[in-house]
Amino acid sequence: MQSDSLELKIKTAFQRPAFNFLSFGVVALCLLMALPVMVIVGYIFVPAGDVWQHLADTVLKDYVSNSLLLMLGVAIGVLVLGVGAAWQTSMCDFPGRKIFEWALLLPMAMPAYIIAYTYTGLFDFAGPLQTLIREMTGLGYGEYWFPEIRSVEGAAIMLSLVLYPYVYLLTRAAFLSQSICVLDVSRTLGNGPWRTFFTVALPLARPAIIAGLSLALMETLADYGTVQYFGVSTFTTGIFRTWFGLDNSAAAAQLSAMLLLFVFILVMLERISRRQAKYHHTSQRHQAIVRFKLSGLRGVAAFSFCFVVLFLGFLLPAGQLLYWALTTAEESLDLDFLILVWNSLKLAGLAAILALCLALFLGYANRLQNGWLVKTAVRVAGMGYAVPGTVIAVGVIIPFAAFDNAVDAWMDETFGLPTGLLLSGTLVALLFAYLVRFLAVALQTVEAGLGRIRPSMDEAARSMGCKSQEIIRRVHIPMLKGSLLTALLLVFVDVLKELPATLILRPFNFNTLAVRAYELASDERLADASYAALTIVVAGILPVILLSRSITRSRHEDTT
Repeated sequence: MQSDSLELKIKTAFQRPAFNFLSFGVVALCLLMALPVMVIVGYIFVPAGDVWQHLADTVLKDYVSNSLLLMLGVAIGVLVLGVGAAWQTSMCDFPGRKIFEWALLLPMAMPAYIIAYTYTGLFDFAGPLQTLIREMTGLGYGEYWFPEIRSVEGAAIMLSLVLYPYVYLLTRAAFLSQSICVLDVSRTLGNGPWRTFFTVALPLARPAIIAGLSLALMETLADYGTVQYFGVSTFTTGIFRTWFGLDNSAAAAQLSAMLLLFVFILVMLERISRRQAKYHHTSQRHQAIVRFKLSGLRGVAAFSFCFVVLFLGFLLPAGQLLYWALTTAEESLDLDFLILVWNSLKLAGLAAILALCLALFLGYANRLQNGWLVKTAVRVAGMGYAVPGTVIAVGVIIPFAAFDNAVDAWMDETFGLPTGLLLSGTLVALLFAYLVRFLAVALQTVEAGLGRIRPSMDEAARSMGCKSQEIIRRVHIPMLKGSLLTALLLVFVDVLKELPATLILRPFNFNTLAVRAYELASDERLADASYAALTIVVAGILPVILLSRSITRSRHEDTT
């Protein structure tokens, strides 16, 4: 207590003025990151002409209803799969549990649109399963019943299989951090695993469950590849059609604003759940977990549940992609594929490095400046991850195109030298959209690392004559190596998987692995798309393993 009080006095003594050049830089940068969202909100008041009325009369109802149905289906799916798997791997002991602990996170490496392409190739009319049914029964098309994969229900299942790890990740962390005292009381009262789960553990983990559910539903609203491929009309597909088909930026922006309203509601629900977390605070006694021993049929059931989830979410689609890749190796592995890989790695690498630098700057500025203005600005800059890539792309291209047109008109009128497009349709616009979308990923990781460095270390270095830049270089960066690498890797993989923003903003004749997989799958060339898809999946496995190790390590640190 005394050391904390001393640290507070030292920090107050060395605290920077409330507003200076650093604060100005932080606020300006955060406003720039918020520009796409501000543009979308501002376009609510721009007349869209007859196009908006046409949308309202014809397809807007479908966009709303399909989006809500999709969210409902995904919510049910991720809760059943994520919470069930988290409880069994955290609090129960059964064969294979240690493998399932980390393996159940592997579907995070599988983008939703890729698993949709794979399952369509397996279960569509021309796929091996229906072909086998027709060969064995002699029935023709329409003479037997088979579930339609290209539907709202099919899209909900696909999204649930790859998004349940959000719920699993946070819920498992909550179960592992719960006080064993409370669970022991439930045991002494004669409650078994399921009764303890429903009456004790589940209510305590509710904030974490809601947070994971909110993330999964945000990703559902942001999805474009799956719903477009399945022919499901949602806000994301509507924005694309309005922008490219009807050529009306105002109507596309207003659809984006409606989508933002859905996202805002989810963010508010998640914030409310966090505030309620204080009501579920329990004893801090964190001794080693005594897991419920599941043997016999219960052990088989637990193993089967986890294996089926892992098989459907990762093993089956990854195995099918690998099979397709091996059968098309000679045709797919050419110079064009290497160019795709280079384009994707270049974009992802640049975006990850820029995001890391900005996150380090904002995180350290937030550490130095204790004022509400800087804290609010940093929080605003971190809101981009909740905004779908389609919305960000529309919010980027509108001001960039306006800037290009203004500069071009002025240069042509003044000097007779038209400049053309300076920002729109370039990698600058694409990288900016990536930064807006994924800065929060790097920022949260960097701030978590900075939070583990005591303020007294900063003040000790400053008392020895070190300036802020030297403190970052000589004190913080060496201590933050793990956090910085994790942030770099997470942003890298997220950019590699991003589809809608890349589709809208990429330069002419510039493709990435995600775009190429989408184009080939749209042409029903699923086998040809396998190499691009498999490369994205393989790249996403490493951060998944790092996330699993960090959770297990945090629990181990609590018990030592």
